[in-house]
Amino acid sequence: MSDGIFIGASVDGKPQTLALKRANRHGLIAGATGTGKTVTLQGIIEGFSANGVPCFVADVKGDLSGLAMAGSPTAKTHATFAERAKAIGDDGWAYADNPVQFWDLFGEQGHPIRTTISEMGPLLLSRLMDLNDVQEGVLTIAFHVADKEGLLLIDLDDLQAMLTECAGRADELTVTYGNVSKQSIGAIQRSLLQLRTQGAENFFGEPALEMNDFIGVDDRGRGIVNILAADKLMASPKLYATFLLWLMSELFEHLPEVGDPDKPVLCFFFDEAHLLFDDAPKALLEKIEQVVRLIRSKGVGVYFITQNPIDIPDTVAGQLGNRVQHALRAFTPRDQAAVRAAAETFRANPGVDVATVITELKVGEALVSLLQPDGAPTPVERTLIKPSASRVGPITPAERKVMIETDAIGAKYDTLVDRESAEELLAAKTEEASAAAAEAKATTEAEKAAAAQAKLDARVAKEAERQRVADQREADRQQREADREAANSPWTKMATSATRAASSSIGRQVANEIGKQVFGTTSRRRSSSGGLVGTVLRGVLGGLFRG
Repeated sequence: MSDGIFIGASVDGKPQTLALKRANRHGLIAGATGTGKTVTLQGIIEGFSANGVPCFVADVKGDLSGLAMAGSPTAKTHATFAERAKAIGDDGWAYADNPVQFWDLFGEQGHPIRTTISEMGPLLLSRLMDLNDVQEGVLTIAFHVADKEGLLLIDLDDLQAMLTECAGRADELTVTYGNVSKQSIGAIQRSLLQLRTQGAENFFGEPALEMNDFIGVDDRGRGIVNILAADKLMASPKLYATFLLWLMSELFEHLPEVGDPDKPVLCFFFDEAHLLFDDAPKALLEKIEQVVRLIRSKGVGVYFITQNPIDIPDTVAGQLGNRVQHALRAFTPRDQAAVRAAAETFRANPGVDVATVITELKVGEALVSLLQPDGAPTPVERTLIKPSASRVGPITPAERKVMIETDAIGAKYDTLVDRESAEELLAAKTEEASAAAAEAKATTEAEKAAAAQAKLDARVAKEAERQRVADQREADRQQREADREAANSPWTKMATSATRAASSSIGRQVANEIGKQVFGTTSRRRSSSGGLVGTVLRGVLGGLFRG
């Protein structure tokens, strides 16, 4: 292993070398389209890999996949490259491949890269969904409640279910955490729908990426080059930028503090870096600056590749110690401002008029200033960049397929795993609540039905009793009426008269007999006292018989 990576040679033959000990001080590769940035990038990645430093790079145009294959003497660039290698005195230059692992958020041109909603966090998700401060606050509350209640947020379905849960408990959560409005939750849910249309649901899930799979070497000690297929991802620039920032943040959390190692643990390359910063809110810029500043101590070097150096905010650009500036075109006021800005960032060299040279550079030339082993930047030099050893241009789909099937990752991430998480737990909770509510409703309805039946039965019994009493009264009335009618009939009257007559006759006879027995009077002539008694007796007896 050497102490540095050969970048190229200045016009006076002075080699320009990127010191491995200072490679974690980050860097910038800038220049207009077609000025040679891709070849410069490939050469630097090749140098890191050859020295056992793993790399990650986003392949926006698809041409960086050529790192997996050695260049060819039959390529159009061969003559130019051979001539350039000779011009800069690179006698050991030869075509060579690099150990490569292909990744793709959509799982089409490489192994899927996934993370969970929880690992992404509310800040980056808010950036991804373009939420305002109020909506970001509500999203943060949803994360807090999920964490407190042990609800795993793995994919977009989990987040959707959690937001629905928060909407249903808005009044309760507002009292505890502050205003949780259903309007804000509705806005977040609409943003989730937009994420789905951009294919973000492919990014959230399990198995989640393990950072150790990014940091490794092959059997020859060469650092693995991880290439993210980003041509399709570029159609969703917010997803692209958020993913790269998440990956860098995860590396920061995962890696231990190592200070300044002899060589980087990993080098990270942001292609089309302006997408990371365009329209980024202040909070996110501060997050990017913090990660770039602190990740150095984890042994990670971060390199931004962009067309215009002013695409990088000053707070971040100030952290970039190694600089390679290809040609810029000063056609517009913005271009002229970029030329002036680039000229001011280099350590001055009396022999190089940066503001003038930067517009005159040829393809494959660049202004270079690199950190020396002692940490001081070298004076800027006009440099002829070394040619890449790998293929310039994309590999074929067949070659990519073979590389994916034979790398060390295998099928580890290829199959999506859907384990029990917030969506399932909240669905079960809702189902239990619905079942309990249905049971309570059924019980209440049964009790109401029983009460209604009892009331009906009582009413029927009362009506039956009333009818019985009425019927009895009617029967009694009819009986009395019948009795009256019977008493007033001619036959009854005749029978009564006959009975009375008979009773009267019998009474007189009985009285006479009693009188005879009592008074012993048998003659017709009776005493006055005997006649009076007989009359009384006959009256009494007659009354008895009549009765």
